[in-house]
Amino acid sequence: MMKEGVIIKITGPVVSAEKMKGSKMYELVRVGNEQLVGEIIRLEGDVATIQVYEETGGVVPGEPVLRTGMPLSIELGPGLLGKIYDGIQRPLELIKIQTGDYIERGGDVPAIERDVKWEFVPTVKKGERVNPGDVVGTVPETKTITHRVLVPPGTAGKLIEIVPKGKYTIVDTIAKIETDGGIKDVQMLQKWPVRIARPYVKKLDPVLPLTTGQRIIDTLFPIAKGGTAAIPGPFGSGKTVMQQSLAKWADADIIVYIGCGERGNEMTDVLREFPELEDPTTGEPLMKRTILIANTSNMPVAARDASVYTGMTIAEYYRDMGYDVALMADSTSRWAEAMREISGRLEEMPGEEGYPAYLASRLADFYERSGRVIVNGKEKAIGSISVIGAVSPPGGDFSEPVTQNTLRIVKVFWALDADLANKRHFPAINWLQSYSLYSDQVKDWWHEEVGTEWEKMRNEAMNLLQKESELEEIVQLVGPDALPESDQIILEGAKIIREDFLMQNAFHKVDAYCPSKKQYEMMRIMLKFNELSLKKVKEGIPAEMIKAMPIRDRLARMSTIPDAEYQKHFEEIEKDMESQFKRIGE
Repeated sequence: MMKEGVIIKITGPVVSAEKMKGSKMYELVRVGNEQLVGEIIRLEGDVATIQVYEETGGVVPGEPVLRTGMPLSIELGPGLLGKIYDGIQRPLELIKIQTGDYIERGGDVPAIERDVKWEFVPTVKKGERVNPGDVVGTVPETKTITHRVLVPPGTAGKLIEIVPKGKYTIVDTIAKIETDGGIKDVQMLQKWPVRIARPYVKKLDPVLPLTTGQRIIDTLFPIAKGGTAAIPGPFGSGKTVMQQSLAKWADADIIVYIGCGERGNEMTDVLREFPELEDPTTGEPLMKRTILIANTSNMPVAARDASVYTGMTIAEYYRDMGYDVALMADSTSRWAEAMREISGRLEEMPGEEGYPAYLASRLADFYERSGRVIVNGKEKAIGSISVIGAVSPPGGDFSEPVTQNTLRIVKVFWALDADLANKRHFPAINWLQSYSLYSDQVKDWWHEEVGTEWEKMRNEAMNLLQKESELEEIVQLVGPDALPESDQIILEGAKIIREDFLMQNAFHKVDAYCPSKKQYEMMRIMLKFNELSLKKVKEGIPAEMIKAMPIRDRLARMSTIPDAEYQKHFEEIEKDMESQFKRIGE
């Protein structure tokens, strides 16, 4: 039987209740007569401070608080893929069917439907010994994703019963395990506390790139599978489009997209667009491998705080099956603002710019749950979670606390630039401010799988862009015509890299995604143009003649050549370029 406390104080989403002796930190409670969902975030004597995940309007002192004895947990099992949840895993589509367009307070709709039957195929036999993480059976969750039913963490023993192949619901007992503490029933449904990381065997070095099809990312600032990246940028610089492009094209089996405190219209675009998009690798709807956590800016602020943990726990669950998961958090600044608001209501000592003193440790806890790992289970499968967090610094000021604390943790920094966005250069990633600490670790993969010159070409392109930046100051003073011919060629070479390689149209049928091999060949031919240009200038050919060569137009259109035909076209472009350079001096 649940024990009761009594509300004594209400401050927005923060409620204080007495007679709560014996409660635990982060215990889930039901607040008021409407039984709103809440979580204990502070204990003093028999008074508990509760963070309520729903609107508290109308709740008054004297109403009861029911303890559950459980931490805030979410449901895990077949049926998660393709769903849209709010910050505390309430299924928004099911709620719409049952109660209309608005979530009723205190509503209790299960996160995963209980009446749907799944085709279960056992993979172990009665009498076998099983350990945490072992696969006891599989369920075809979608056409492309096989759901592996795992022995729950902390459960090990002899399998004394396993159901035959057939259709079962997630709450049916599919296996019985004789453990040291008695017989444990195993269902397809599991529950896990969101603030506790799921266990694994060993974390591996991030040596495989997470290819995204975005040229500036894959070639210049790569992220590894199991890596962490931040996309900070001012309003209108393209953070959300960037996150959506990564969700569409990243080389991951599962996508978890957390809309954390974003505007409702942006989240609506995601919800409308994703079900219609086709997965480029399977041809199935992209939504079939995606889970959306929608927690818009007008939803209760406390649920925003929980939404990032909800998304991360779902990501860990699929990682434990041996899948590669990409988690997009848009944006962690809104999460930090929720922390600041709740901290203020708790009357805690504020840190920099009013954020709580524990801002850095909370951000670190979240990002540290990423990684490429050997998961539990005798299969010794490898799974990964790559975390890409958008940051929305006010006024684009990267010196503010959320951006600075995030940069201490993540290893890839894609700095979005308002000036580039205003020039319609997208993705508006500033190549002089951005960096990736994974480039040395993923270079072996590029050299083996794509081309042996990858690192050399990458450094050459970066040097070209750096030199262009240095020459820009002189150009502003004296004009480009006053520069030596060789410097004019450097500016032209950098312009080709900037406009024809780094710029990419997220809404173009071909250009939205660029395969790794195509990126490599584009970069090689563009750098070869620069090399041949410098040779001709040394032979006395004017820079203006080189700039006016017809091949420039063909280089500019390389990105829109369809992926199935690019090799043939690129060979023709290269031959044409060489012959034009031979003729230019004649």
